Amino acid sequence: MRKLYLCAGIASVGLGIIGIALPIMPTVPFLILAAWCFGKSSPALEARLLNHPRYGPHIRAWRENGAIPRIGKLGAAFAFAASTVLGFLFMAWPWPLLPLGIAVIALSWIWSRPDA
Repeated sequence: MRKLYLCAGIASVGLGIIGIALPIMPTVPFLILAAWCFGKSSPALEARLLNHPRYGPHIRAWRENGAIPRIGKLGAAFAFAASTVLGFLFMAWPWPLLPLGIAVIALSWIWSRPDA
């Protein structure tokens, strides 16, 4: 199982790196997943993520309090708003309700988390 967790952690870091360049793909959630996987497989890689100067504080805040920074919450809200508007502009009825419903559910959960 350790090798499976290690592979999943490496894949998650890879997706997180892609998320740095692509604004529509999140970075920190993949790094949180990677830290969890590394916690099960490689304490050295887990420590490296937790001590990263930029992403380490976000990973630690999630682990300790389930906290999401307010700027992350606002970014998610703007991204969901844009996808909802695009859905209403380019999708045939009733399909625009899908991104709207997903946005309401996801943002309700995101905003229920404490601020980091």
